[in-house]
Formats: sequence, structure tokens, C-alpha cells
Amino acid sequence: MSEEKKKITVYYDGSCSSCIKDRENYEKLAGKGGEDVCWFDITGQNAHLRDIGIDPHKALSELHVRDEQQRIVSELDAYILLMSRVSLLKPLAWLIGLPVIRPLLSSLYHWIVNRRLKKSGRL
Repeated sequence: MSEEKKKITVYYDGSCSSCIKDRENYEKLAGKGGEDVCWFDITGQNAHLRDIGIDPHKALSELHVRDEQQRIVSELDAYILLMSRVSLLKPLAWLIGLPVIRPLLSSLYHWIVNRRLKKSGRL
């Protein structure tokens, strides 16, 4: 009897067209492997986010993922966890985690997200 892979939950901004596109691209790349990912739209869910220990403002500015052990990881750790579940994306997950790449990518990531939130008037 094979052990079923436990699901992870991705908390994403369903009001963000780029975030929706990223989700669609992930699901295409993951194929059937993507069935072990639950997607939770954070739009209008501030109370629920607080109940599970996620700051609603941070949820807008950083990706959050709840892993199989119910731990919440955010920002690049969330991307690494999510990408490491898809064979095609595993090398990218490894690359993101490199000490030389990680701080630069983190700064770029926050700059892009903050710019998007300012443009949409949500920052």
C-alpha cells in the first residue's frame, strides 16, 4: 500500500492577475502532481489568516504556504517548498535557495510585489 502524499496549502492573492497566472502556470507544469496542492485565495480572508497565524498585510506582500506538518513558511521558503514538488521546477528551487542568489532574489521579489500593490492602491 503506497502512502498518499499530504497536501500543502498555498495562500495566494486571488485579486492579483499575475498571481492567478502564476498559479495556472504552476498547475500546468505540475500536472497530476499538482493535485496535492490546495489553493486558498486570501482576498477578504483577514480574520481567517489571523486565526492561522498569518499577518494579512504580509500575506499580500509575501507568498505563504502551509506544509504537510501544518507549519507556515513564507517568501522564498514558500516558493522553494512549492517548486520542489514539481520535477521540472526542482532545479529552480535549488537555485533560489543558494546563499548568493537568495538575498538578491528576495530584494527583487519585494520590490516587484510592493510596486504591484502600490499600483493597485492596496499598499
